[in-house]
Amino acid sequence: MNPHLFVYGSLMASAAHAMGERLRREARLLGAATIQGRLYKISWYPGAVASAEADQRVHGEVYALAHPSRALAWLDRYEGIAAGATRSAEYERVERPVRLASGEEIAAWVYLYLGDVAGLSIVPDGRWVAGRS
Repeated sequence: MNPHLFVYGSLMASAAHAMGERLRREARLLGAATIQGRLYKISWYPGAVASAEADQRVHGEVYALAHPSRALAWLDRYEGIAAGATRSAEYERVERPVRLASGEEIAAWVYLYLGDVAGLSIVPDGRWVAGRS
């Protein structure tokens, strides 16, 4: 199973969220990275959606999970995805190409937002900052 996970919101180190702290105990931070997509403000948290435009990037971090199956099980629960499923009403977990700061590309799991983005605020620079309105 792919051990890499790309995060862009409450799981990032800068968000200081309890679930992010758990992630850092169970994984090794590989560093800053981006995926092709657009970032929206959903509520106090963001949602990334796929984009066909290569210049639209979502900025975040990539982790190497020590025990991918176990970690993805609790991460799926955190993202509202039922056991044995890959999607919920709000998110789906998919593998996507991720560009590391070094320029290298790897495949990583990412949670993409499935909801309607009409009326949501786009995060123009693709960088989520916890607490920013």
